[in-house]
Amino acid sequence: MSKFTDLLTEAAADGRLLTSAKTNIEALLAGATGELALRAVAELAEAGEWGELNDRFFKTLAFGTGGLRGRTIGRVVTQAEQGAGGPNGRPEFPCVGTATMNFFNLSRAVRGLIGYVKRHVGAARRPVLVFAHDTRHFSRDFAEFCAKVCTDLGCDAYLFEGPRSTPQLSFAVRELRADAGVVLTASHNPAHDNGFKAYFDDGAQIVEPHASGIVAEVNAIASERYEPVAERGEVRSLGAEMDGRYLELLKTLLLQPSLLDGAKTKIVFTNLHGTGGHINLPMLREFGFEVLTVPEQDIQDGRFPTVESPNPENAPALKMAIELAETSGAELVIGTDPDADRMGVAVRDASGRMVLLTGNQIGSLMAWYRLQTMFGLGWLTDSNRSRAVLVKTFVTTELQRAIADGFGVGVVDTLTGFKYIAEKLRKYEEAVPAEKKGDYRSLDQAATRALRLEYSRFFVFGGEESYGYLGSDAVRDKDANGATLMFAEVAAYAKSVGKTLPELLDGIFAEYGYHLEFGKSLVMEGADGAAKIQALAGSYAEHPPTEVDGAAVTRVRDFAKQDLYDQEGDLLPKEKMLFVDLADGRSFAVRPSGTEPKIKYYLFGKATPGGDLQAAKAAVSGGLAGLWQWLEQDAAGRAG
Repeated sequence: MSKFTDLLTEAAADGRLLTSAKTNIEALLAGATGELALRAVAELAEAGEWGELNDRFFKTLAFGTGGLRGRTIGRVVTQAEQGAGGPNGRPEFPCVGTATMNFFNLSRAVRGLIGYVKRHVGAARRPVLVFAHDTRHFSRDFAEFCAKVCTDLGCDAYLFEGPRSTPQLSFAVRELRADAGVVLTASHNPAHDNGFKAYFDDGAQIVEPHASGIVAEVNAIASERYEPVAERGEVRSLGAEMDGRYLELLKTLLLQPSLLDGAKTKIVFTNLHGTGGHINLPMLREFGFEVLTVPEQDIQDGRFPTVESPNPENAPALKMAIELAETSGAELVIGTDPDADRMGVAVRDASGRMVLLTGNQIGSLMAWYRLQTMFGLGWLTDSNRSRAVLVKTFVTTELQRAIADGFGVGVVDTLTGFKYIAEKLRKYEEAVPAEKKGDYRSLDQAATRALRLEYSRFFVFGGEESYGYLGSDAVRDKDANGATLMFAEVAAYAKSVGKTLPELLDGIFAEYGYHLEFGKSLVMEGADGAAKIQALAGSYAEHPPTEVDGAAVTRVRDFAKQDLYDQEGDLLPKEKMLFVDLADGRSFAVRPSGTEPKIKYYLFGKATPGGDLQAAKAAVSGGLAGLWQWLEQDAAGRAG
């Protein structure tokens, strides 16, 4: 031990090991219960892997309002971690570190959440938590561990019997009247990552007033040691019965089920080795769609072996599905990420070519169709349209605002993160008088719609540019399962009026103006990368541009410093995001990612309705290409 301690001291003294990393190594070793941590750290130190140690220990993986997310498999895997190996070629043990996702940090997270929930519930009854997981490395192990800690500390736990989607966890928390829930997932991140995403009793990710209390509880825990209580809780399994309840809810998302009769739409579906096929395949087939799958991607495998990234936002992730569509003549490709909260599509155009749609375009098609149809069905009318609302994030296309304006309904912008859309849904539910709504969660969708249209605001549709969509307030997170069915209905509608989906989209552009958005990122990994991201974000805040790509800056909104309000007059929480509007109609936003080692850029361009649509597309696209080239060069200069 003395030799090992000397190694750390010498490395810190000559700058090979960060001071923060040395401090965190010592803290982890003091709080760990077994020998794995010591063996792994010693192995890395003796091999001179100081960069790996810095990346693993440069910080403590802080529990934020989204929970935890980090590496479960290091760039360098030690023999201690590899052990006997695990399923799908993974190591036996997760990555040792204070900045990584492992049982040490997981124990802190779940115990902090439980401690807060216990105080919130009080002593009158045992708290209830629900746990779900996706197909990632260690997800099942982590979920079982969380359920055990939960029962050890005197709470009851529900645990899904196998991999399930994130939206199904949200639904189950609400359906079971649980006090909190957790899904073990890193969503669409690379295979080496995993995470702990926490939900409160409304089925939404935690926000204030609970967020600060939970974060404080978790971050105050330094050791993985805990003492079980005398009165243990129980673990109950969730399976087919809960699947059935969720599936019945999804079916209510269809506005015109008759459109599906005889539509004979052929779909290629891929779950990218994740959870999406569990619900979507039987659901689509029940409604008469001919569904093909990519056999190699049906396998639930945390390596995601057929894709570089299991993210339907990225074109390569859908490559195999598109190839199958080309050979089979399918009209539509749908792909979902590992925890089935994001959905991407490719559609066939009038020339027969398969084309990818952006998340903004997918969401806009669904928003337009649902508004048009709800007015056609008489659900929305001149007398109640003021109570209907679309909810989107600030970095989601303004085309959805133009569409909503055209129908005379409201739009509310939120900060990035679906938890803020869910926070609006809680507000709208709570605005219905208690004596009118009774047990709101027991009511069918028609009843809750009537109540919100009379007393509150009716949520028509919500979405974010990053391929997340929601069509019902009975789920409080983005839902790729529901989006799959909603988009399949849009496809059936387009077919019924003799149009391809790109033609339908062009009709929307012609009426509301052509809108185009680019999503770009600069990736900066590890300890050095994290510092660069923060420095770059700080540079924009301290020295915002006054002219960009030849256009004057007309407005800068600094969401971290300014008091900004949404369209309903609610004060927005502070967030590190800068939004810049230019005199020529272009705009862009920049923010550090909360879940990935990157700084994100959102670019917006538009043209007024009328005129030559193809010319407008070329002009707007060229303008955004020039804007990104300028921003890349500017970022390089800011980074030194």
